[in-house]
Parts: sequence; structure tokens; C-alpha cells
Amino acid sequence: MPSDAAPSCLGWLSRPLTALDDAEGEVVDGDLPYVVDAHVHVFPEKVMAAMYRWFDTHGWPIRHKLMAEGVLDFLLARGVGHVVALHYAHRAGIARSLNAFLADVVRSRPRVTAVATVYPGEPQAVDILREGFALGLRGVKLHCHVQAFAVDDPRLHDVYDACVEADQPLVVHAGREPRSQAYPVDPALLCGVARMESVLRSYPRLRVCVPHLGADELAAYGVLLQRYDNLWLDTTMVLADYFPVERPEELVLLRPERVMYGTDFPILPYAWDRELARIKRLGFSDAVLERLLATTAKEFHRL
Repeated sequence: MPSDAAPSCLGWLSRPLTALDDAEGEVVDGDLPYVVDAHVHVFPEKVMAAMYRWFDTHGWPIRHKLMAEGVLDFLLARGVGHVVALHYAHRAGIARSLNAFLADVVRSRPRVTAVATVYPGEPQAVDILREGFALGLRGVKLHCHVQAFAVDDPRLHDVYDACVEADQPLVVHAGREPRSQAYPVDPALLCGVARMESVLRSYPRLRVCVPHLGADELAAYGVLLQRYDNLWLDTTMVLADYFPVERPEELVLLRPERVMYGTDFPILPYAWDRELARIKRLGFSDAVLERLLATTAKEFHRL
């Protein structure tokens, strides 16, 4: 589908959503185990500011409009044990500079693991990733909605091969939600569980994490979770009782060793610890909590 095609999606972001005026804690609840936030966004200041403007207009109001260092300082000071910092290139030609920026930001932060990015189909994509790995970045982040591609697009074969060759994981926003008419193409046409299954089947050695529990196809991703041992999910916003999702905790319990906690911080319209508070109220066993909040992410990212 051409990138200038008119989107027709009427998903969760068919209109801008509202912020929640919920209270937030000063630190991670002491009753919870060690916490790894496996989905935190860190970009250069100009990119971060542009992203905040986009969400103000098309997504939801963001409570903490922090810049790169501030994002990490905020979470680590509040007791988050480890952070996985993600970013993505919204156009060709900028991935190298984004990777260099992120590698520099986290160089002296042992409690932060940073992930590389690349723009699908851009020249020298494999070289860009190899350079990012050499800088200390671990894994690759892609975003189907923003980068306007499907996970089974042939342009990604070299990226997947590079991940397998270097034993690096892939985090890819391949679920249909939250989708907006402001994206360059309709995510409903790009994303779907069948496309992801094609990748999992073709690349059995590729470790893949799909954020938002695969929203809005939670049940279908539950089937994939049981069928493929190279698939992981993260909870990003879906356990926070903000989006219209029924009983997402059932997906966590299906295979706790394949689901990890992540927030999307700072791109949040509510308290930084809202999802943690709800996870505590859900009454998971201690073993599931430890898996969800830390162990699964440690294994996936080799922390």
C-alpha cells in the first residue's frame, strides 16, 4: 500500500483520548518484587518534543514531558531496578544518529539497556545495525504504525537475519492498536496476527517481543504464545485499565515466562506507576509477579 494512501482506521485513537488525574506514588510499592521496565522511550530533544506534539493532537495528553536524561532519572530515582530504552527511526537516514545518541546517553548507566533502530528498507540497514551493536546497543526496535511497514515485508529479511546472526532480540509494534488516522497508513491494513505468525514460522531463532500484549488481538496472540517459543509480549499500557480491553491478565497467566512488564513511559496520560498498582491489585502469585516484573525481561534481553 503506498504511504500516501488515505487511512480508514477507526480504532482506539479515532479521536484524542483524555488524561487521568490519578495519584502517583513516590517510589515503587515496597510489596512488589524487583522491577524491570522493558518499554521506555528515549529520543533526542527535538524528536521527543515532536512526539509530544503529535500525542497532544492525535493521541492523549502526556503528564511528564521529560527529555532523555530526565526520563531515565525519573524512573530510576523512583525505584525501578532496570530500564530498557527504546526508540525508532520515523524516516530513512536518521537511524545512525539516533543510535549514536542513545548509546551515548546510556553509556554510564549500568541500570539501563538500550536498543538500536533502523528504518525498514533503507540502504545499508544491516551495517547500521551492526554499528549500533558495536556501540553497545542490544536488540532492535521497529514500529509498524510509524514506519509504515508490515512485519512480513520482504524489506525486513536482512534486518531479521542480522538479529539472528548477532543473537539480538527484536521489539516490534506489530499489533493493530492503538491506531490513529494520523499515521501515514492504516495500521489495520499493515498489522495482524497472521503476518506475525509468518515471521515467527520463517525465523524460529528470532526472539520477538510484541508490545501492548498484541492489542487488539489478545486472544489470537494467546494462541501464538502457546504455539511459538520465539514469541514474547509486553504489557505496555494494556494492564493499566485505560484502553477498552477485557481481562488482559488472562493472557499474562497463559505463559508468564513469555510476558514482561513495560510502560511506554513517558508517553502516558496517567500516573507513572498506574500499571504497577493495578498489577498488584490483580492478585498474581509471587512467582507470576517476579516473572512479569523482572525475570521474563531479563531472559529476553539477556540482562
